[in-house]
This record gives sequence, C-alpha cells and structure tokens, in this order.
Amino acid sequence: MSERDKVPVTDAAGGSAAKGRMLPGIAGVAMFLLLLTLLNVFAALNNVFGGSYGKHGVLALCSILVAGLFGLLKMRRWGYAIVLAGCLLLSASYFYVFTRLHQAPSMVQGLFMLLFFLYLVRPEVRDRMV
Repeated sequence: MSERDKVPVTDAAGGSAAKGRMLPGIAGVAMFLLLLTLLNVFAALNNVFGGSYGKHGVLALCSILVAGLFGLLKMRRWGYAIVLAGCLLLSASYFYVFTRLHQAPSMVQGLFMLLFFLYLVRPEVRDRMV
C-alpha cells in the first residue's frame, strides 16, 4: 500500500481522531473528582455520614469512583463509563439534597457535576477512548 492510498481517519468535526490522547478538560474533571472523592473518604472516616451503613457505603462508592478515575486517566472505556455514571449520580444526589434541605451549596455542586457529565458525554471526548 502506497502512501497515497492511505486515507486519514477524521472525526465528526473534520479533525484527526487521536485515539488515546487526553483533552485538557478530562484531566480537569479527573482532578476535581479525585479531590472530591478524597474529601468524602476523610469525612467518612471521621463518621460524618453516620455509623456503619453510611460510612461503608460512601467508602465503597469512593473506591469505585477512584478506580474509574484512574481508568479514565488511562483513557479506557470502562473508566469513562464509571466516571460518566458517577457524575450523573452525584448530580442527582446533590439535586435531591437541595430539594430536601434547601442548601445552596448542594445546588452549585449539582450544577458542576451536571456540567462535567455534559462535557464527558460529547462525541469528541467519547471517540478518544481506547
């Protein structure tokens, strides 16, 4: 096959589909979610979420999200799926807390999580996963 016969692979926007190359937004989302997860782990270890069930539930969810974050940083599809689901569920939980307790920070955090979900669900981001 000659050099002239090779067809360049392009994405929907007309640029080259760089599989496995990270966008800056993915790194930003991953760093923020890693910080949020670490804060939740420290809060759970200090019994902020209650005794046994709340503490162990938060620690289990944080462990799954951290595994997904490291998969996302390696540009794996399974990590992308876990982080995408985590963003959507965190957004829904923050909105639920806002409707029940009327705490404004919960609304702000819910909007951030929804913004991250909407960023990650774009085809440009999804097409780069290996």
